[in-house]
Amino acid sequence: MLALGIDPGTAICGYGLVDMTGNRLRPVYYGSVMTDKDMLPELRLKKIYDDLSAIIEHFHPHFMSIEKLFFNRNVTTAIPVGQARGVALLAAANHGLPVLEFTPMQIKQSVVGTGNASKEQVIYMVMHLLNIREKIKPDDTADALAAAICGVNTASTRAWQEGR
Repeated sequence: MLALGIDPGTAICGYGLVDMTGNRLRPVYYGSVMTDKDMLPELRLKKIYDDLSAIIEHFHPHFMSIEKLFFNRNVTTAIPVGQARGVALLAAANHGLPVLEFTPMQIKQSVVGTGNASKEQVIYMVMHLLNIREKIKPDDTADALAAAICGVNTASTRAWQEGR
């Protein structure tokens, strides 16, 4: 089962493909779509959409796992994150890719075992679970891999419960 995890953002949109075979997790491809702050907003969103679409077309994941937006006091960051999340969802829809959505707390719970885990704990566990030796940078990429891990854990549990 191949999951595409997304940590949405306009400046940095993390992505990570994680494969689960049996109970073994394997990183397939990961990184971040980076956009320049001087780009027009619509061109930043187009770059995110185009890059995510290319990843979906190349790897054919079974589903997308994406972080739900949570209340953010800083509206100037919440709106662009919502826009980036929207183009990621559009890329999934245009490629017939089902989407699983998780809160940051659900992702941390799935990967670390506690919903109050620190960024460092999440990065450490993602590296440990995927047997990645070099520190994952930027943090958005690690968050996307964590979302993918959460997704495959959830999907495999649902399949098991449904007798698949």
